[in-house]
Amino acid sequence: MSDALHVLVVGATGMLGEPAAKRLLADGHRVRVLVRDEGGARTKLGTEFEYVQGSVTDDDAVDRAVAGTDAVHVSLGAHSLGDLDAVEHRGTARIAAAAAKHSLRRISYVTGSLVREDYGEKIPEHRAKEAAEDAIRASGVPFTIFRPTYFMDNFPRHVRGNTATVMGAQKHPMHPVASEDLAAMVAKALVTPEAANQAFYVFGPEQMLLIDGLRTYCELVRPGTKVRSSPLPMMKVINRLFMKGQLTGPLQIMGLMDKLGERGDPGPANALLGAPATTVREWCQAQPKVAA
Repeated sequence: MSDALHVLVVGATGMLGEPAAKRLLADGHRVRVLVRDEGGARTKLGTEFEYVQGSVTDDDAVDRAVAGTDAVHVSLGAHSLGDLDAVEHRGTARIAAAAAKHSLRRISYVTGSLVREDYGEKIPEHRAKEAAEDAIRASGVPFTIFRPTYFMDNFPRHVRGNTATVMGAQKHPMHPVASEDLAAMVAKALVTPEAANQAFYVFGPEQMLLIDGLRTYCELVRPGTKVRSSPLPMMKVINRLFMKGQLTGPLQIMGLMDKLGERGDPGPANALLGAPATTVREWCQAQPKVAA
């Protein structure tokens, strides 16, 4: 797979999919994207991509998007807990089936670092991602699955007004990773035969507590923002009374991070695909400053 590929990216307007699509394009590949809103996607991504309008819930749209490509990268994110099975699981399964039908050379997929951990009854997001992984493996298409840790790109999501909140104690150190570094690994994996039929854990280059990373973000990007830690039970009450359940998914993930911390060995990914190098401070310095 050393020649330029024709790659479909599913989820190309998302936080993780956009850097992957742009990196693949920069590396000389032809990149097609499956998007629900072609006009909005063109405004965001530009004119250098091939566009197929449609949803992963539509068999015909998925088949049109996959047909004629060499590989597909999947980086989906459901907009609600109710969409998880239809989008993350069945949507990915639909893509995997089309990839098998059209004899694609590779399918890559971004899952979660704790999805395969045995922590008891799975949260809905992990059930959907686990089922998606199973569908990819069952398709017979050579696959590369990425299990990244916490993304530093999530720091802005912790901020509301002049306060940045870490949900839970989060006393386990993490290795925050930049989405652009994951994108580089995705692009490398698609042209690396040894990355076929592998699952890789992806960690950033430095270890820290989440609250310390958030403090660095606020210091450099949102000066004047107060950083605090809020107990999970309190956040669950706030979510129920004031947020109409909008934080349910994030609270489930943060609860698992609070309990389990970081799992997995990034060594194999670093050795084969190149270790992520972007530090939190470097990532923050590249972000536009936001006035308090």
